Amino acid sequence: MEKTVSKFTVLFEEPFWVGIYERVCGSRYAVSKVTFGAEPKDYEVYDFLLKNFGKLRFSPSMKASAMAAKRMNPKRIQRQISKQLQNTGVGTKAQQALKLQQEQGKESRKARARDRREAGKERRYQLHLKKRKEKHRGH
Repeated sequence: MEKTVSKFTVLFEEPFWVGIYERVCGSRYAVSKVTFGAEPKDYEVYDFLLKNFGKLRFSPSMKASAMAAKRMNPKRIQRQISKQLQNTGVGTKAQQALKLQQEQGKESRKARARDRREAGKERRYQLHLKKRKEKHRGH
């Protein structure tokens, strides 16, 4: 049976409030980053996730460590939950996944800009040839 774990963390990264959505599905780990303006209320975060979950862009999935399937002591689970609530930072795995997503976006932007630049050069060259041809038309 494949287990899925999701975690949404809201934190302040100067100058904006940022939400980090981490998802572990089986042995795959993916993360998405959402930028809020002002500090969002709990109900605003919940509403945002309900309406925009399908629009979230997740990083390419990475290999995640296998999660234990054994039953845990309820007190231990309570301690882990309180420790996670106190920990306001984002894990390094999330940072790595976000960096990978950012680099892929950067590469795709560069490729689009390169294609656009080449198309502009080609268009200008064709215009130049057309003008030259019109100048020599009567001779």
